[in-house]
Formats: sequence, C-alpha cells, structure tokens
Amino acid sequence: MDLNPNLIEQIIREILVQSDGLVIEPGASAEASPGGAEAGRDPFLTAVGVSNRHVHLCRTDMDVLFGPGSSLTRKKAMKQPGQFAAEETVTLRGPKGQLAHVRVLGPLRKETQVEISVADGFVLGISPPLRMSGSLTDTPGIEIVGPQGAVRKDQGVIVAMRHIHMLPQTAARMGLRKGETVDVEVPGRRGGLMREVAVRIADDSFYEMHIDVEEANAFGLKNGDLVRVRKS
Repeated sequence: MDLNPNLIEQIIREILVQSDGLVIEPGASAEASPGGAEAGRDPFLTAVGVSNRHVHLCRTDMDVLFGPGSSLTRKKAMKQPGQFAAEETVTLRGPKGQLAHVRVLGPLRKETQVEISVADGFVLGISPPLRMSGSLTDTPGIEIVGPQGAVRKDQGVIVAMRHIHMLPQTAARMGLRKGETVDVEVPGRRGGLMREVAVRIADDSFYEMHIDVEEANAFGLKNGDLVRVRKS
C-alpha cells in the first residue's frame, strides 16, 4: 500500500514535536531513549525551536539584580536537558533605548550572556556580532536592570548563530562532526535554504535546530516545524 508523503510527515511530527505547553524534563526526549523515535526515523529531519531575546546570568550578577542568595524560579522546562525559562525578567538598557521584560534562562552560568536579534540591536543602539553561545570576546556591553539593582557589562551581547543540537549517535548516523556547518532546507511558500547552520554535539542534547525570531519570520517557521538537514 502506498502512503501519502504528507501523512508520513504528519505522523513523524506527532511523535517528535511537543506542544509549547508541554514540560520536557531532562532525559525525557525520545531521541535520548534507547530504541526511541530517533532510532527509527530519518536522521536528516529535525524540528525547529524559535528563540526570542533572553539573558543568561552568572551568580554575581544574579545577586545584584535579584538580591544576595536569590535563585531562579522555574517557569517552564526547555527541550535541551537541564535548561529552563525562569519567571524572572530584566530590562536591557542601551545607548539609544531599552527592552523590558526580557526573560532569564537557567541554570546560572559562569559568565553573563545576552542574546538579542538584529532589530533589538537597533532599538538599543548597539551592533552585536553573529556568534556561537559562549564566544563573547570583542562583543558590545549592555546595562541590565533587575528589581534589586543594575549591572553594567562591558561585553556579552550577541546575535546567536543558528545551530542544531544533536546526540553523538545522531551525528554519527549523519556523518557529521562537532563544529561542522550544514545547510537546512525549509519547505513551504516562504521556504528556502539556510546555509552555515552550526552543528553542536553533546551527550545531553535534544535533537533540534535553534533559530531566532527574525529567521523564523523570514522563512515562515514556528516552533515544531520540520526541516531537512543537507550536508554542505
């Protein structure tokens, strides 16, 4: 019996894609489970996760912004194991303007990092470079304002480079190496080809491509949409 390709894709979507309201706790992804959905599906097909502006805080800055010894309040777990959106928000102040209610993501990190879009940079009056997370040398600074205080960072603001998280076994099936870049084919009326998508490989990963809001809007994508990875 011949199956409609659209029906097959819909079945895969229902297996792999969780709704925005669903909490995915560490270790709960099908990909991470032996014999789960990842083992039996096309490894070149992955879901999209759209990231809005957000902040990662270090312990020192957390104390200044929210009070000594304060901790982040978990609002919603992210699909990447151990990561979560917190109830706490901050205001970003730049030379030209500010952005309020910017979500803090947990857990705390060794160094504070701010991830915004290109358009956000216009509002703030800064021009952050396109970088991978953690690559903060020679990046613009920003003032971060919380309910208990404010900190002025000399660097730490980036526009996040689009990337794909995956497990080592997934990368092996696809013939990919850490740090390599791939192309991603986007279907639909506003579809196209995304180039220079970085590959991030780790044992605690959930297989998903991360893009920012501007990229999602340009390609007509939303959380959970499926795209196809093509080796560059």
